[in-house]
Amino acid sequence: MKILLIAPNIDADDVGEAFVAYKWAEALSQRVDLTVLAYHRPNMRPLASQLPQATVITWPEPAWARRHERLNAMLKPAWPHFAAKVRQWIAAQLGQGARFDVAHQLMPQAARYASPLRHFAMPYIIGPLGGALETPAGFAAEMGSAPLFTRLRRLDAFRFRFDPWLRASYARAACVLGVAPYVQDILGTIPLRRFEPVLELGIDGVETYLRSQPSAGQLRLLHVGRGVRSKGLRDAVRALAHLGDLPGITLTSAGAGEEIALAQAEARALGVADRVTFLGKQPRAVIEDLYRAHDVFVFPSFREPAGGVLYEAMRHGLPVITAARGGPDHIIDDQCGIRIAVQTPSQFAADIAAAIRKLHAQPALRAALGAGAQAKVAREGIWGVKADRMIALYQSVKL
Repeated sequence: MKILLIAPNIDADDVGEAFVAYKWAEALSQRVDLTVLAYHRPNMRPLASQLPQATVITWPEPAWARRHERLNAMLKPAWPHFAAKVRQWIAAQLGQGARFDVAHQLMPQAARYASPLRHFAMPYIIGPLGGALETPAGFAAEMGSAPLFTRLRRLDAFRFRFDPWLRASYARAACVLGVAPYVQDILGTIPLRRFEPVLELGIDGVETYLRSQPSAGQLRLLHVGRGVRSKGLRDAVRALAHLGDLPGITLTSAGAGEEIALAQAEARALGVADRVTFLGKQPRAVIEDLYRAHDVFVFPSFREPAGGVLYEAMRHGLPVITAARGGPDHIIDDQCGIRIAVQTPSQFAADIAAAIRKLHAQPALRAALGAGAQAKVAREGIWGVKADRMIALYQSVKL
């Protein structure tokens, strides 16, 4: 089967979307006749050498798009340039008699970029898409001011209703993929032909070591994530304040950002600073050691589109406490964790504390949820399994 895969950035040596796109392309190239269209950056290993089993076409990424890395990651200002290159290349290939069974716009993940594939008759897939989640009303007062380019996300709902190019991109797709079912609700005004929930993230395998158990009365909680309010670190700190009668419960935070200082101040104000360790940003090897050394993964992120760290924790056999919202609500079920409703900060912290208390009191439940987490991520999260399922989807939509 001949598949055309497009994504602006694909790189095994990068992070975020570029690395995830590489993992998809690598797994797919071992199973189908894959052609990849992407950008190339200075000092990047040639993509053709990274994907030796694929046909690779790249164009230089504009220098102006790389000047502000965070802005580039958030807004993808070079997307119109990339889309034009893709459209021109496809038109030229089709004009010369080339044919593809299915085209797949894998990235960007954000659901705000019109697709060049809408201009062609071949069946195509877009996604997995994510993002566009609103902040729960009860948490708005604690979010602080966002950068201008982040506030522009508020235009998403308007564009889903009125942007003709964006609407056509999704309406003409043979299938739109979302990182979780909530994406279909967000795109609700667009008449989709087909929608499938597919998490964009994957893992290479599960860990097989024997997990050490905490000493009597102790429980080691772990939070991993960027230091922003929506990741729920402050809520995990507040939960500890409800567990004053259980001083053996501790929390470790790995991550950097403006929220870290606020969470530290919260810990001091609530009298739990001696039970919280803030490590800051850590390298991957240290993060892996942290998963091995802790007992429960607490990640109450209430505006999380997907939740890659959940898969990381699950493959280590950690039971999960998370929010019943967005991506985590789709990834975590009752066999691998506890999901907390998101209403107000006070309710959220109290319910997180109740879940921690429950897992502290029931070691057998912790063990069962940890085993369930590993089983679930092995069943659906290994890259080879994900690629096989994607190919089955390709088969179902090709002409």
